Amino acid sequence: MQNMVKQIVDMDRKAREITDAAQLEKVQSEKDIAKRREDIRNEYLERARRRIALNEPQEREAAEKAWKISAEKYQSLSEDMDRIYKENSTRWIQELVSRVIGV
Repeated sequence: MQNMVKQIVDMDRKAREITDAAQLEKVQSEKDIAKRREDIRNEYLERARRRIALNEPQEREAAEKAWKISAEKYQSLSEDMDRIYKENSTRWIQELVSRVIGV
């Protein structure tokens, strides 16, 4: 009988040891997963920063070209409007005065 009690106690102790070991392994695995997730995140962010640094000069150059084209277009339109105004301002003024006066 005492031998059986001893076996039960030993089995219980071994079961607790196995459970404790499994629990420790679980905690360690969770820590490893959290660290790996953080490492992957940091690696991804670093790659993204490098890509941004590589692409930044081309993007800046493309934006400068687009801005230059727009500036030239609006400058040309402004010059056209000034030219048309100079050519027609006297006639437009006379037309407006005649409409207002009713002549």
